[in-house]
Amino acid sequence: MRSDNQSYFWDPPKDFILLGISDRPWLELPLFVVLLGSYVLAMLGNISIILVSQLDPQLHSPMYIFLSHLSFLDLCYTTTTVPQMLVNMGSSRKTISYGGCTVQYAIFHWLGCTECIVLAAMALDRYVAICEPLRYAVIMHRPLCQQLVATAWLSGFGNSLVQVILTVKLPFCGQQILNNFFCEVPAMIKLSCADTTVNDVTLAVLVAFFVLVPLALILLSYGFIARAVLRIRSSRGRHKAIGTCSSHLLVVSLFYLPAIYMYLQPPSSYSQEQGKFISLFYSIITPTLNPFIYTLRNKDVKGALGRLLARTGRLCGR
Repeated sequence: MRSDNQSYFWDPPKDFILLGISDRPWLELPLFVVLLGSYVLAMLGNISIILVSQLDPQLHSPMYIFLSHLSFLDLCYTTTTVPQMLVNMGSSRKTISYGGCTVQYAIFHWLGCTECIVLAAMALDRYVAICEPLRYAVIMHRPLCQQLVATAWLSGFGNSLVQVILTVKLPFCGQQILNNFFCEVPAMIKLSCADTTVNDVTLAVLVAFFVLVPLALILLSYGFIARAVLRIRSSRGRHKAIGTCSSHLLVVSLFYLPAIYMYLQPPSSYSQEQGKFISLFYSIITPTLNPFIYTLRNKDVKGALGRLLARTGRLCGR
């Protein structure tokens, strides 16, 4: 009997049930349509930015190296979560396997931490461009950009690895109902039936490092940028400087505000009902909006898209 109880305590469930909005069945069809449309827009928008950043010679500057990686991250973000959500909404069995759940939250946290550092690197790029314009090409050279991007990806992977190692050790005592749309570390910690102090503390420390430190660097960079902008005498030059930063600031706000709410509180005490809708926001809405924010507010990207469409039209007309 004791052996059976120990096995029940420690053995992971074969799969998890993702509740999503099962308690509001009338919302499933409208949400399915919104998610499908958002996913298509996110795919088209982010793939377009990646293509123009790679194919247009005028977009080979450091800012667009970072932007193409940001778009790739957003592309992976949505692909990690949205197809599973769509399948579950169209099915009576709203399940995900234990292995699939582990892979999902591992990749999700890897991408999230990587994006934090990429956004900080973009703020550094804007700081050098506005505060040190004559030395911009010397400071923000291509090898440095590649090193910053590599650091972002490797750091995100390291964080995800630690989270996975700690989370897969948690027992669930047969519990398998996740009140969420997809698998996330806070939701897994909440579901566990064991003492999760180590997981809570580790998550808090890593989030403080990967969220608050990059955010502090971003705010510091924009503090220096604001001071430099106020010193620009011509209104045209000031407007141009503000225009180059406003898109990035908007993207930073859309990404960081939900992340701060979700992760800067003890995972064992956060509201899953609120958390799942906030997760939905930054897993699909933010990646969908990002390419349109950069496209609509950036003349270089709009010009590059126009040239790419014109070139494609000429090739198809032959």
